[in-house]
Amino acid sequence: MRDLTYPPIIATCKVLFRGLGLRFQLAGTENVPRTGGALVAFNHVSYLDFIFGGYAAQPSGRLIRFMAKRETFDHPVSGPLMRSMHHISVDRAEGAGSMMKAIDYLRRGEVVGIFPEATISRSFEIKELKSGATRIAAEAGVPLVPAVLWGTQRMMTKDHPRDFSRNKTIAVHVGAPLHPTGEDPVAETTALHDALATLLDETVAAYPPEEQPAGSWWLPARLGGSAPTLDAAAELDRNELRRRAAERAAKRGGRRTST
Repeated sequence: MRDLTYPPIIATCKVLFRGLGLRFQLAGTENVPRTGGALVAFNHVSYLDFIFGGYAAQPSGRLIRFMAKRETFDHPVSGPLMRSMHHISVDRAEGAGSMMKAIDYLRRGEVVGIFPEATISRSFEIKELKSGATRIAAEAGVPLVPAVLWGTQRMMTKDHPRDFSRNKTIAVHVGAPLHPTGEDPVAETTALHDALATLLDETVAAYPPEEQPAGSWWLPARLGGSAPTLDAAAELDRNELRRRAAERAAKRGGRRTST
């Protein structure tokens, strides 16, 4: 693929990151192959994850084509940029097309990034995963590489104000590749969940302790933080879905009234 905009965008982001004094903690990046297709499955804790996730493949000299929600591509500014970098639009109501595009990219030797939790985890734990990641990797015949991002939630996530103050650590840890066959997508998705959960604990343990003191809102309750538990976060997610459904219904009612 021709990449006219991706490299200069990366260079610009690195300048901005230096300006913010960000420190990067990379581990396991050798697990992203230097050649051939690979599907990298990330946890999801921030609106910025697809920006920082690219660091997982930087040491291997690869560019990741991220699967991102369609709304990002509909935006007048981000849309053209996303398309120019050959990222993949995901319509949650009809995901077959995006899955086939991802499989095509992988078979052509690209590295594709996916967020199998689908939405940001308010608990900062690994939520229940969709089975798409294991099914895509199995169909394309490529390794499925688990990866965890940590620290990105401190900058921009759900339910908290943005914080672009200086001198934060961003951790990007990559685990050993899995090799799903598609024979049992449920079991293979569970294996991916287990791999991400283990990698998350290792990443949190390796993170600078002075940057995540006990009680930190960005630290899971299980690990001494004040983030909501998985169950409490799931209830917040359900409330958000109900609110959005009510807003859509109100908009449809308003359009019918105006006509």
